[in-house]
Amino acid sequence: MIGTLYIIATPIGNLADISFRAVETLRSVDMLFCEDTRVTKKLLTHYDIHTPCVSYHSFSGFGKIHKAITMLREGKDVALVSDAGTPVISDPGVKFVREIRNVLGDAAVIQTVPGPSAVTAALSISGAPCSSFVFLGFLPRKKRRETVFQQIAAEERTVVCYEAPHRLLKTLESLREHIAPAREIIVVREMTKVHEQVISGTAADVLKYYHEHPDMVRGEIVLIISSLDTVA
Repeated sequence: MIGTLYIIATPIGNLADISFRAVETLRSVDMLFCEDTRVTKKLLTHYDIHTPCVSYHSFSGFGKIHKAITMLREGKDVALVSDAGTPVISDPGVKFVREIRNVLGDAAVIQTVPGPSAVTAALSISGAPCSSFVFLGFLPRKKRRETVFQQIAAEERTVVCYEAPHRLLKTLESLREHIAPAREIIVVREMTKVHEQVISGTAADVLKYYHEHPDMVRGEIVLIISSLDTVA
């Protein structure tokens, strides 16, 4: 009998933001594959969970995936988590799940243990229209960057992306150059943590704020470009 692979969502900041089922599943599986064992062990220690962990990240080869496949074939249960939020969403876990499906085919038993996601959490407090939206993951660092901003400018739906603090100002400058001047930008920062912050306004307004408050350019950032429906 093939074991089960559980895809488990974990907190994006506040360790209390985890479901009872997620804690129970983390305890019950035979092996936990995680992006960074040091990050995941903080969560496991908090809930007194002693499941063995193996790191699986963007630089991992197929060896660890095949280790999981071997365990599943032996009838053992394994789980995949990311450092925060829902695995596979802009996350190296996509290769993990895809390979297991490719190798095991219809025999694969993969279950989701849903929970926190930075994308939906940010949208929920942004006020931006989100009945339909586009998620871009992390914006490209160099290649295709100009093309992406042109695409954002032409996109009528709300756009959501992740951005690193050290690139935030440059990104806001590019948005100011490319998108409609009145289009709303929302920066959602450090969600569920002590210094959670939402700053909104035109690209020029938000850029001005962060130039005046450089100490706030830090932490985990979700950037939202509101849909053209909100532009008069």
